[in-house]
Amino acid sequence: MEFSMQPLRFPVGMLGDDRFKIFDRVFDEMRQKSAPVDEYTFNIAINCYCLRNRVDFGLSILGIIFKSGYESDVTTFATLIKGHFLDNKVVEAEKLFKRLLVFKICEPNDVMILTVINGLCKAGRIIPAFELLHTLEKTKWKPNVYAYSALIDGLCKSGMVDDALQLLSQMTAKGISPNVVTCSSMIQGLCHVGRWEDVRDVLDEMTNLKISKTVYTFNILVDAYCKEGRVKDAEDVLQDMVQQNISPNIITYNALIEGYCVAGNMSKAKEVFNSIGENGLKPSIITYSSLMDGYCKKGKIEEAWRLFLEVTHKGLKHNTITYCTMIHGLFIKGRFVEGWNLFKDMEVRQVHPNLHTYTILLDGLCKNREIDKALTFLHSMEEKGFIPDIITYGTLINGLCKNRKHEVARVLLNELPSRGLQPDVRIYTMIVGLLCYL
Repeated sequence: MEFSMQPLRFPVGMLGDDRFKIFDRVFDEMRQKSAPVDEYTFNIAINCYCLRNRVDFGLSILGIIFKSGYESDVTTFATLIKGHFLDNKVVEAEKLFKRLLVFKICEPNDVMILTVINGLCKAGRIIPAFELLHTLEKTKWKPNVYAYSALIDGLCKSGMVDDALQLLSQMTAKGISPNVVTCSSMIQGLCHVGRWEDVRDVLDEMTNLKISKTVYTFNILVDAYCKEGRVKDAEDVLQDMVQQNISPNIITYNALIEGYCVAGNMSKAKEVFNSIGENGLKPSIITYSSLMDGYCKKGKIEEAWRLFLEVTHKGLKHNTITYCTMIHGLFIKGRFVEGWNLFKDMEVRQVHPNLHTYTILLDGLCKNREIDKALTFLHSMEEKGFIPDIITYGTLINGLCKNRKHEVARVLLNELPSRGLQPDVRIYTMIVGLLCYL
């Protein structure tokens, strides 16, 4: 293989999927043959390793940069900070950033500041992110609207909406205008805690500042209204979207379908489902799973089964949720053999079960009065690496009580603390029922 004397650069797009292996081979060959490289090549190498959660290899490349006499730049360190966050090394990422500032190794830019604030927030370290932003406000490296938006989003997702509102106010007072991302995050946080008047205030402020709402903003409102059982309000939002020439996407329709299913209005849910194609969109697997779940809860198993079969014909792949929904629906109707056959089909098609799947199967055994099998099944779950949680144990204890296996239920109940679990209200309610039989 011949190398030119010009520095070699890799197209950024080539680093996806299993092409990492190609990069490893080429980059190793470049080093062995002393092929010329530059900072751009090294930065791509660092990014490649960071995306693979191997920030340690990225740091090794940094060492090579220093030894080769090249200078690292803000891109190099921003990538390494991102790599630390991707590898869940949050404290190290924060330390690295602060070290850059203290020793003036490089000037942080907007991307680096956003990477740190956003990374801390996503890791749940809201207070350090908050303190860091206020520290930066006192320096020449002023946070921009994106950094503020990331922190506002983090505060909202942590339920600290009053702090988020205060930060939004402080931001505007500093002459930094919020954008649609800032406002959308604020709206989502307020919706989550039911602060509808404040939601209206933010929406009005968007209008005053001439900040155009996006489909993402509208979807937040549609989803929030549906979760509150206010599907009519969600429909009104949909009409507002159309009037503002913003086309609803599949996420919009999925939220509406979920809302009608939760309300038990399957005719309206199906009506929305049918309108998806009419509006030039295609249902997603989430669309099907929501509608299937709605039909199962209404006891309309045949309708759910028809949708289940339709999934593959529409070019979609079944996932754990669709299988769990259908299996649970069959068990509720006492169709245990069909439910277990569907689970076998799930395994054959290599759709991986999760703890929720096994809890449903455990519940099915209890409903079918197969208590001994249920107890054996609990142990087999643990052998497969699925650690039962309080819901799993609650399901089994409930089944034991209903089948008058009170002593076994008592033993399981007493074992919970040793497994690091505490009985919840549902289990205590079952205990009261159990005592009534004693």
